[in-house]
Amino acid sequence: MRMLLIGYGKMGQAIEHVALQRGHRITHKIDLSNSASLATVNPKTVDVALEFSQPTAAYSNIYQCLAKNIPVISGTTGWLAKKEELCAYCKVYQGTFFYASNFSIGMNILCKVNTFLAKLMDPYPEYEVTLAEEHHLEKKDAPSGTAIALAEGIIQNMHRKNRWEIFPAQQKDSLGILVKREPDVPGTHTITYTAPPDTLELKHTAHSREGFALGVVLVAEWIQDKQGILGMEDFLRLDDC
Repeated sequence: MRMLLIGYGKMGQAIEHVALQRGHRITHKIDLSNSASLATVNPKTVDVALEFSQPTAAYSNIYQCLAKNIPVISGTTGWLAKKEELCAYCKVYQGTFFYASNFSIGMNILCKVNTFLAKLMDPYPEYEVTLAEEHHLEKKDAPSGTAIALAEGIIQNMHRKNRWEIFPAQQKDSLGILVKREPDVPGTHTITYTAPPDTLELKHTAHSREGFALGVVLVAEWIQDKQGILGMEDFLRLDDC
């Protein structure tokens, strides 16, 4: 496959490494130093765009790909207030737009378990739920996009929680998210239910960026005959679970 790589930080470099290992070609690399070059990319030279840039650039990058009818996969977080606009453009251009805040296979399975567990725990208010996320110092957004997705999965399935806020939560109906930034941490997310007699914990620990990068390339291989607005639940067929 011919891949357009948008964003060439640590994640972009990890994606490139995995893509080349699997026999694909990176035909274009777009980063801050040549961002204007995206406008000149010929869509006939690209099979898929992999967008892992910055929150301030993601909207424009994805829009340009959709306008060129280039299938685009994005994992950039911190810009999602404008995601619905891009979904609308995707429909207008009859394009392909795949978004996920996290491409780890293990994390996405944990997300499914997280929503199921929230339903099970809803009738037991003695169990207080909290969420913690830890990432490397270079991460721009806080909480992480994955932490927000986990929080929303809990809120949608637990009547006693209506919103999330940075830990400690100030209101009883708020879910607290504890944010930590430490050197060289690819990503750790922990959901904890605590009651006087015991504690129940769900945890995902990423050991490197390679797991995320492999997920991205696997999605790119899968998406070739697909159209519309897609996500990891479609790729992993989690709705069938």
